[in-house]
Order: sequence, then C-alpha cells, then structure tokens
Amino acid sequence: MNIPIIYEDNDVIVIDKPAGLLAHPVTDEKNTLIDLIKEKCPTAQLVHRLDKDTSGLMVIAKNEKTYEWLKSQFLNRQIHKKYLALVIGNFKDKKGIITKSISKSRKRGGSQTISPIGKMREAITRYEVLKEYKDHTLLEVSPETGRTHQIRIHLASIGHPLAGDEKYKFKRQAKIDGLNRQFLHASYLQFKMSNGNIKEFQSELPEELNKTLRSLCPLN
Repeated sequence: MNIPIIYEDNDVIVIDKPAGLLAHPVTDEKNTLIDLIKEKCPTAQLVHRLDKDTSGLMVIAKNEKTYEWLKSQFLNRQIHKKYLALVIGNFKDKKGIITKSISKSRKRGGSQTISPIGKMREAITRYEVLKEYKDHTLLEVSPETGRTHQIRIHLASIGHPLAGDEKYKFKRQAKIDGLNRQFLHASYLQFKMSNGNIKEFQSELPEELNKTLRSLCPLN
C-alpha cells in the first residue's frame, strides 16, 4: 500500500494514513502501518494511532529519544490535532464541548462506555460546525485527550454518531450510498520538536469523502 510521506527528517516521519490500514498488529496481522514503516526505518515507533478506517495525519518517531519527547507532549496535551467528521443530524449550537469519561466494558465485550467526568478516564472533545446538510453535519473536531475511539464515542453519546460508523451507529441509522467507512479524517497536526521548532501539517479530505459530501444536500 502506498503511504504518502508528508515530511521526514532525522527524527520523525509524518504520514497521511489511508483508510483501511491497521496501525499495528492486534493479533497476527501483517502489512500493518508499523510493519511498512519499519521496512524504511527499522527503529521507528508509533507515538499515537488512528483507527483502521480513519485516515489522515500521523507522526512517527525514528528513534527512542524522539519517541519519549513526543510521547510526553501527548501525555501533557501539548500536541494539537483536528479532525473532519461527518455526523448524523443537525446542531442547535455551532460550537460545543463534550466532557465524558471513557472506559472499557467487560459486559459489552471490550466496547467503550462513558460516564460523567471525574469517573474512569477523563476525555474532552471540542467541536465546531463547518457545514450543514439535510440530515448530516460536517464538524471540525479537536480532542484534548486521546482515549480509544474517543471522537466516535463522544459524538454518538450526544446523539450524533459518525456517518458510516458501524460500531457506534444507531440501530436504524441510514447509510450513505458509496460511503464504506466512518467519515473521520485527521486533518491537522501540530507538535514541537526537541530543538523548539514548531511543526504544523494539514491534510485535505480524501476524494472518497469529498465525493460523499458532494452527494449530500446542503441546507444553505
């Protein structure tokens, strides 16, 4: 699989991950993202992850020192990420913040669950409406924490699951013709290198997601 490299130096590789590519092996999968990157750089380590069916920007450390440096920024919420997300329904307010903790549930076979903030693992997600369609809304989403499936869980928890999301969808959620994965794209990434330089990257929506938007009926 062709993995677009957006930027590379002696310490990092920034890629634009295509949808359908698993970031790392869960069981015995081969040709995952880290497998392919290690063919180019054997010392590479994943600093963060995107779901298999989420596309967009990822930074990968090429050495242990850089890995620890970037990991500390993620833990201290110093790395800025933005996503483009198409969700079911329309919003009354154009901006909002979701503050609900996330934890795994043994009863639900490992699926994520939510609870009021202060219990389990804190999770914070900000969102802003970019464009409204009949029955759908395009959002810019900024997670301040990095829990597993955070954006998908949080948006579903307020009644607006991602279009195409099979795991957290409503029972009778209508499908969009031609959309074969969740509509979630990591479009912006900013972090600081150990020398103090700020690195900033942007990624446009993949064509299959643009095609989905063109198929919808705008409200305005």
